[in-house]
Amino acid sequence: MVLRSQIAGTGSFLPERIVTNDDMSKIVDTSDQWIQERTGIQSRRFVGPTDTTSSMGIAAAKNALEAAEMPAEDIDLIVCATTTPDLTFPATATIIQAELGIHSGAAFDVQAVCSGFVYALATADNFVKAGQANNVLVIGSESFSKILDFTDRSTCVLFGDGAGAVVLKATETPGEKSDQGIFSTHIYSDGRYRHNLYVDGGVSTDQRTGYVKMNGQEVFRHAVENMSRAVQTALDTNGFHIDEVNWFVPHQANRRILTAVSRRLKLPHERVISTVDHHANTSAASIPLALDESVRAGKIKSGDLLALEAMGGGFTWGSAIVRM
Repeated sequence: MVLRSQIAGTGSFLPERIVTNDDMSKIVDTSDQWIQERTGIQSRRFVGPTDTTSSMGIAAAKNALEAAEMPAEDIDLIVCATTTPDLTFPATATIIQAELGIHSGAAFDVQAVCSGFVYALATADNFVKAGQANNVLVIGSESFSKILDFTDRSTCVLFGDGAGAVVLKATETPGEKSDQGIFSTHIYSDGRYRHNLYVDGGVSTDQRTGYVKMNGQEVFRHAVENMSRAVQTALDTNGFHIDEVNWFVPHQANRRILTAVSRRLKLPHERVISTVDHHANTSAASIPLALDESVRAGKIKSGDLLALEAMGGGFTWGSAIVRM
């Protein structure tokens, strides 16, 4: 028998405020046509005055727990992926833990920017495999609008806010390809490229938050190469062929990257989950948001084989193979 992390439930939360491309054109020199042609984005959500990274994470977690039919007190680990924590410390995960009424186990944050959810999923999965956790909340939550420079049209139009969550449950399976659960996760980083995507502020430098800075051409080039290779590695590791993948659930960076990666993998666009048009890039929240939306719409079903992938600042990137 093999101990695997099964996805028992998914959940998400989006702020009420919808910001269209026309809205953005009133803030910065841009247009709906310019944004859509380059990114595929039509709108995004921005946090309101009462929304925080933790409050969105709590709402997404509650939805995931309800879907899993699991009481919060059964959770013995919370891993929250975020680049925009409520506070410098403590971890946003501990705030979520307290608000859910969980007073045991452990809670901590993971920071890998847009790869954050894959990193958090890998961390949680390894806790389960080591026998150190049975039921885990994995959350991606971002208030990314808080770190955008609204005079920089090359970055401010790309991002949005939101949260997504999954409940993982430790389950013994026979170890077959038809089993449900996470088959493997693969995470990578190469800090030589950190200056291509970063925020120009920090506690130990100038004690300010700063704003997103990006070299778009370099990010695109590395994203297509790294994410494609990470997915192929995951497939090869588990003896799967790309034709066996029911759904490709990528980080929702922009439509051009999604298209380029799926083409390189020879995966038909009909099997690519895309929510970038109405979510934009929600960083660590993008994969669980897309996953939950597709599950609740009945698109992703029990037994489907999923390939997840992401790349973010650092550079960080990674992949996972999961059967629902």
